[in-house]
Amino acid sequence: MTAGAMPAGAVTHTVAGEQLVLLPDRAIWLPGRDMVVVADLHWGKAAAFRAAFVPVPSGTTASDLARLSRVLHETAATSLVVLGDLLHARAGRHADTLATITAWREAHATVDITLVRGNHDTHAGDPPAALRIACVDAPYAIGSLIGVHEPEEHPNGYVLAGHLHPCVSVYGRGRQHIRLAAFVFGPRVGVLPAFSSFTGTGMYERSDQDTLFVIADRDVIAV
Repeated sequence: MTAGAMPAGAVTHTVAGEQLVLLPDRAIWLPGRDMVVVADLHWGKAAAFRAAFVPVPSGTTASDLARLSRVLHETAATSLVVLGDLLHARAGRHADTLATITAWREAHATVDITLVRGNHDTHAGDPPAALRIACVDAPYAIGSLIGVHEPEEHPNGYVLAGHLHPCVSVYGRGRQHIRLAAFVFGPRVGVLPAFSSFTGTGMYERSDQDTLFVIADRDVIAV
């Protein structure tokens, strides 16, 4: 496909006059700003678990980085904003993990990256300077949007946040159900799903004022 074209499975949604493209890879693309917004990457989480002698699979950060590369390629975005929790913990700053991240950063050297610090970033610390990731505290202005980590209303604009890892349970016949990661848009606050594939989903209780989009395989679907 042509870089910058509408990715397969994506849908558009407009808030505060900004056109958002909701991507099945758990990211938001703002075409008018050549920007991608994600939340809760939790790089190095599996390494942190293994450091605590919890047997978990390796390669999760590399897999997530490959997915993020696909997003940047499909959108041709020139900037990336991370709404908190870039690194999972200090214990996850393993040499192999950092080497994988550094190689990925070199492959996307022309992309400007900004981290809006979240609760895990407080404990994990800012990423190494060599990664050239600008680190700021919330709120972070994106036109009429306000980027934060923990969702709460802001007087100066519509909020985009992470932290909650929202999902929706979808039920079928015979007590079958599945939990699907979701984008949630309320009247004043929107919450992104966790980008990390090694992060649990949080339960979400729908409000009548909310608009939801679930991610079902490679499609974003309004519910």
